[in-house]
Amino acid sequence: MTRAQLIQQIKIKRSFLCVGLDTDIKKIPSFLLEYDDPVYEFNKRIIEATSDLCVAYKPNIAFYECYGLKGWKSLQKTWKILPKECFSIADAKRGDIGNTANMYAQAFFDEEASGLGFDSITVAPYMGSDSVLPFLQFKDKWTIVLALTSNQGSADFQNIQDAEGVQLFERVIVQANRWGNSENLMYVVGATRGEAFKTIRKHAPDHFLLVPGVGAQGGSLEDVCTYGMNADCGLLINSTRSIIYASAGKDFAEKAREEAILLQKAMEKELIKANII
Repeated sequence: MTRAQLIQQIKIKRSFLCVGLDTDIKKIPSFLLEYDDPVYEFNKRIIEATSDLCVAYKPNIAFYECYGLKGWKSLQKTWKILPKECFSIADAKRGDIGNTANMYAQAFFDEEASGLGFDSITVAPYMGSDSVLPFLQFKDKWTIVLALTSNQGSADFQNIQDAEGVQLFERVIVQANRWGNSENLMYVVGATRGEAFKTIRKHAPDHFLLVPGVGAQGGSLEDVCTYGMNADCGLLINSTRSIIYASAGKDFAEKAREEAILLQKAMEKELIKANII
């Protein structure tokens, strides 16, 4: 998916919602366990209930890899039913170098080789350009670099300042901007970081930002939009638990839709406020 196509979907759906598919077989409704592939069945119903309200889906790869071949098959089947107009994100957080990074990229981008053809993948940049550039070599694919995350331990490294008072996450963005551009590179920025979005936008004014943390993690959609939205929206707000686990009963898909509608309506207001739609 190109940047222009993604922006078009945001305007058509009046939404910049990304639904996370961190599907935990221990949390899905028990009646689904009767199916041959409960994880896939859960994902299928969530996708059917939300596809007109969101512009992206983000399976967290760990929730599939942990079940070995069976989990990988669930992931492949899930990827195949993702609506083609929706941006697909493999939340794999890969971070190796050279030929290994090339193989990771092939695993998630090359459908002929692996049965998967995601639009994008999340990547950890700790090992520098060698850990990012291999992913950027794939045409019409996106690399989403971890920049400023919202987990408790993020400050251990990300906020360390150098002699010039520049924080490490800022250096990551400045350097990564030299490897890619706003057509193939995004950044992960946690919603709970509030005004830090002003600093992010100083270094990456045009890039899309993938923003987890709105919803169950307590991030404010309004704050993210105030400090992080640009002229093209430039945001993909991920919500997982508050949507996919809105109910543990047979009405889980209907409740997921209700939660997605609430977010979509709030996003629509922000897009109107910013004169994007």
